[in-house]
Amino acid sequence: MKRCSWCTSDPLYISYHDKEWGVPSYDPIYLFEKLVLEGFQAGLSWITILRKRDHFRKVFFNFDPQQVAKLSESQIDLLMQDTGIIRNRAKILSARSNAQAWLNLADPVDFMWSVTDGKPLIKHYKCSTEVPAQSNLSIKLSKQLKKAGFKFTGPVICHAYMQSTGMLMEHTTDCFRHKQLS
Repeated sequence: MKRCSWCTSDPLYISYHDKEWGVPSYDPIYLFEKLVLEGFQAGLSWITILRKRDHFRKVFFNFDPQQVAKLSESQIDLLMQDTGIIRNRAKILSARSNAQAWLNLADPVDFMWSVTDGKPLIKHYKCSTEVPAQSNLSIKLSKQLKKAGFKFTGPVICHAYMQSTGMLMEHTTDCFRHKQLS
């Protein structure tokens, strides 16, 4: 079975690729989770995040933005000692501030999906070298998020976010998922 070239033979990666990546989601908790995790991924490989995702969910209240927004300084200090997550203070603080910004949006799902007019954009890249790391749409989303008070939401992170949540379906045309999601 042919998959996108970025998908390794790791069973966790295969499952993520085959069942989750590029599938359109309008679930606000999932969209918030992915935004936070994409920020934590900056400078690291996605497999690192996948391996820690269950623990992230545990310590970040299953990504309930109401709870994450209330993280206290003592809770943040404890998270800095937790080897089950990425121990980067700026990223942990951004999770809290992004939760606060998320809660200030009238409709976070509509806000996130507004850059694609609420529907997935299907791309037809033949190979991974054609897939961009950022796009005009991810630049637009990044600017909107930063204006709304979000952090760790640059254009590259936003592009990865848009791919993972199905706003941009960028499985390559030789990948079996492209046909299923087109």
